[in-house]
Amino acid sequence: MDAMRLGAIFFSMVLVNNYVLVKFLGICPFLGVSKKLDSSVGMSAAVIFVMIMATAVTWPIDTYILQANDLTYLRTITFILVIASLVQLVEIILKKYIPGLYNSLGVYLPLITTNCAILGVALLNVESGYNFVESIIGSLGAGVGFMLAMVIFTGVRSRVDQAKPPKCFEGLPLTLVAAALVALSFTGFGGIVESIFGAI
Repeated sequence: MDAMRLGAIFFSMVLVNNYVLVKFLGICPFLGVSKKLDSSVGMSAAVIFVMIMATAVTWPIDTYILQANDLTYLRTITFILVIASLVQLVEIILKKYIPGLYNSLGVYLPLITTNCAILGVALLNVESGYNFVESIIGSLGAGVGFMLAMVIFTGVRSRVDQAKPPKCFEGLPLTLVAAALVALSFTGFGGIVESIFGAI
């Protein structure tokens, strides 16, 4: 296995192709749970777990069942069912063993099921022709990128909440402007990752 290729896949998912700040997927939890650091980290950990497990389950299903039997048109619905099942598992585990985090995530925990970033990662992995290990690394990178975006934006948002903007910018408008500035900061990573690892 080419370590440089795996490194390029990982860091491109974290920095260059960040699913929240570059591809604008998973915006609902990004805006909804980013008010407190512990909630952001908890949500991100749950998303990372679901992303990796979803890839580990969907890649073999797609490769050995759907593609082998010319059923790729069922890919999206199959992946959604797998992701929904995994989110239910995470919800049960958190409710039993970490009730504080379960209560702080609230409605956003079941919304992981509809987090398009998770479905996007699973679909991109198979459509990019990644093998199993590359898909897992890509999912891990996407999850770490999600966490990085959440943690950075939590810090930015804590400062934004202390500001006194004009009346028309209060609330969601200022939050969206702050999110846009954070996303803009990630555009410079493309050349850095490519210069280190080369094109994937």
